[in-house]
Amino acid sequence: MHKQLILLSLLLLLGCSTGWAQRSSFAIARLKYGGGGDWYANKTALPNLITFCNRELKANIKPQEESVEPGSPEIFDYPFVHMTGHGNVVFTEAEVQNLRKYLTSGGFLHIDDNYGLDKFARREMKKIFPDLDFIELPFNHPVYHQKFDFPRGLPKIHEHDNKPPQGFGIIYQGRLVCFYSYESDLGNGWEDQSVHNDPIEKHQAALRMGANLISYALTSF
Repeated sequence: MHKQLILLSLLLLLGCSTGWAQRSSFAIARLKYGGGGDWYANKTALPNLITFCNRELKANIKPQEESVEPGSPEIFDYPFVHMTGHGNVVFTEAEVQNLRKYLTSGGFLHIDDNYGLDKFARREMKKIFPDLDFIELPFNHPVYHQKFDFPRGLPKIHEHDNKPPQGFGIIYQGRLVCFYSYESDLGNGWEDQSVHNDPIEKHQAALRMGANLISYALTSF
């Protein structure tokens, strides 16, 4: 396991035994990928999720998200990396190798389809794990049953093509390393309510599912 993630894992294990608030603060990051897609979409989403997690999980996440490029060694500083957008995604070979090392060393990637990302995300993740496929996670998977219980899987935040929300995962050596939320629009649900005028129930459901993802990422290494 990469040395940054080893240190972070030890801090997280300590946090699990002594309380989240006792942990040293850490940051989560947005993936700044190439290819032309709007990696920066949903600008209020992660700050709102961080605030929610710090309150509800008693976490000590730095209030502002950071951004990290797929090929940067700094990606190993983040236990949770979020990727979203509507358009094209391209990982270079060097980025593929770095992302694979990150994910197989204890890192966690959440991909949130913001409508239009699907074919690009699937194509690029196949470069990272050519022998693995996204599988739909059963509703009894632990990611749906952290602090908050989602017995029917992902909440549906926005409607696009009359499809049900689906949670897919890439599982490497028994560990979920990438969670892909499809037809759910979790990130839109995390945004300020004034952005999409979502009912409070959907806003809260999205935040709770996001908190589950972060909780799972921090304790599943």
